Amino acid sequence: MGTKILVVDDEVSICDLLRLYLENEGYEVKTANDGAEAINFFKMYEPDLVLLDIMLPKKDGWQVCREIREISSKPIIMITAKGDVFDKVLGLELGADDFIVKPFDMKEVSARVKAVLRRYNTHDKQPDDEVIKFDNIEISLQKYELKIKGKPVDIPPKELELLYFLASNYNRVFTRDQLLDKVWSFDYLGDSRTVDVHIKRLREKLEGVSDKWCLKTVWGVGYKFEVLE
Repeated sequence: MGTKILVVDDEVSICDLLRLYLENEGYEVKTANDGAEAINFFKMYEPDLVLLDIMLPKKDGWQVCREIREISSKPIIMITAKGDVFDKVLGLELGADDFIVKPFDMKEVSARVKAVLRRYNTHDKQPDDEVIKFDNIEISLQKYELKIKGKPVDIPPKELELLYFLASNYNRVFTRDQLLDKVWSFDYLGDSRTVDVHIKRLREKLEGVSDKWCLKTVWGVGYKFEVLE
């Protein structure tokens, strides 16, 4: 089976255009034209990636993103006619992995899809011993799994990669730009606010887990995973 993509947009012409282009790139593509249909298709089709428009009937893209994140960490690329910061920050807070702004170039869509899938699938290449353990927490890249107090916790791919990187370099401070380079890699086209959003989401998941370590802000510099002596 090839890589499966679910395209969600209320404009049938855009769905058809994306489907034809992505199928020509070798992907298997399904399309949906409203939010409710998108959720149903996601559960039935189990795609490897979702291209998700924000302005949808029945359920908007924000709600669809929320519901997908409740059951899956598969990559989501939001499609929006708006290019403002609020949309991007909200999308990242809900668990989106990237953004495409209309009108878009098909080559850009292809490049972003490949980049997001490549980042998501990186864990398949990790050796079995790539597991980091601290008090009440275990981070596995091989299984792509976060355990808190022994129980698996659902976490989007980029949050896990960021946490893993910081924890594997504990007590070392990294700037936002360094984290973008190390975790998101050169093909990411976003800005440093992306790091702040992911740190915020990680702190929400890790609140109260342990008093022996923390995600610490070093004001004027960046962030570190601090292990307390």
